[in-house]
Amino acid sequence: MKIAVLASEGAPYAKSGGLGDVMEALPAALQRIEGNEVLLILPFYKKIKENPKYPTELVSEITVCLGWRKQYCGIHRLMNREDGVQVLFVDNDYYFGGRSGPIYGDLDDSERFAFFSKACLEVMNEVGFVPDVIQCNDWQTALVPVMLNAWFREAFPHTKCMYTIHNVEYQGWADVHFFDDVLALPREYYNVLEMKHAMNVMKGAIESADLVTTVSESYARELMYPYYAHGLDGILSNAAWKLTGITNGIDTDVFNPATDGALPAHYDADTFVEGKAKVKAALQEEVGLPQQPDTPLMVMVTRLAGHKGLDLLCYSARQLLLEEDCQLLILGTGEKQFEGFFTQLQQEFPDRVAAKITFDLGLASRIYAGGDIYLMPSKSEPCGLSQMNAMRYGTVPVVHATGGLRDTVPGCDENGQGGLGFTFQSYNADDFLDAVKRAIHLYRDNREGFRALQHTDMIQDFSWDKPAQRYMALFDRMLNW
Repeated sequence: MKIAVLASEGAPYAKSGGLGDVMEALPAALQRIEGNEVLLILPFYKKIKENPKYPTELVSEITVCLGWRKQYCGIHRLMNREDGVQVLFVDNDYYFGGRSGPIYGDLDDSERFAFFSKACLEVMNEVGFVPDVIQCNDWQTALVPVMLNAWFREAFPHTKCMYTIHNVEYQGWADVHFFDDVLALPREYYNVLEMKHAMNVMKGAIESADLVTTVSESYARELMYPYYAHGLDGILSNAAWKLTGITNGIDTDVFNPATDGALPAHYDADTFVEGKAKVKAALQEEVGLPQQPDTPLMVMVTRLAGHKGLDLLCYSARQLLLEEDCQLLILGTGEKQFEGFFTQLQQEFPDRVAAKITFDLGLASRIYAGGDIYLMPSKSEPCGLSQMNAMRYGTVPVVHATGGLRDTVPGCDENGQGGLGFTFQSYNADDFLDAVKRAIHLYRDNREGFRALQHTDMIQDFSWDKPAQRYMALFDRMLNW
């Protein structure tokens, strides 16, 4: 099967969050399936263009028309991909290659990714890649199924399109003038995109794609409710017949405590007791915490944003530190209120709290490996990858039972049996605190039970192989319509 995967980011080339991780692992997992030919198309950001680790060759140069604009589009092929996935970069200095800083956040983001969406279709036409299936992701490529139907059916008469929602909160809004000025689509597509007297490209993708997926089974159900859907609950409810949840995996070659080069000691599910103890001691020294092997080390690697449940931790942290013998280590950057809170908490409890307000992938790996308990009280979580990373390294998660956290971390009892971690159902600080204390008490009072839970976590299959097979089943379903 010929599969085109279109996205605004993909590790290791460019990454801002979980989408980048998925776009590193999913195309590779699909390529490993016999008979598949996978093409990944990404923007040619400045950080990619100037990185000598990613040599490319210029394949072709074309012009992409966007409304009244005629924009240059260079097509560059990555030369050193070893897993068989073909990678093409869309080059345009005005939109991508000439800008430094974050991937997103420019005032013309809507126009930039409208260009990218159309360019992807033009690029496939130019290089003669006629996919059986296009899989596009989040609002940045939401215009692909709309444009495919409006302009490219002659080039791709039998191509089916799957649209995947990684986070419904970001929908790609623009004012109504965007339709004529930037898109210049046929008028019959106005109502496909229009919502609340504005343009919503995610709505357009939901209505235009052959199938809509999201990144966990529970999140697919939650999107039917206003609390989670950010205004799209009615649109998604009407599309329920074509909405499916597929829980993400993680790259088990990258996240592997037996081989991770960032760790001072390596271990697996049979040797984790000694291995994690070495990593924990080194981690405590690295972040300035006392080396106390029998004190439970609670950890978080996260964006410091409200929907990550940090308000619950802020409310509970001092009580927890005063009532329990424990340590807390936070790694991340984000909203100033949370950066300030954890910096202040570290000053109040210098021997109990370490706050690393930075972005450090190596330290993140050491935290996953050296921690005992991983905190993830997210208010909502489409899938979440950190909880699976933590379990892969033998760190027991405490999670709010929502979205992908519900699917990947079934709750265990007070003895650590019957599940993979500690969960709480209602989003409030008291229930969160209770779940954390249950984890601490198991660690303190029943170390063998805690270790058995760690072992169970480590032997779970969180790879992309099963999700990739589910994607293939849906691709087959679309092609047989």
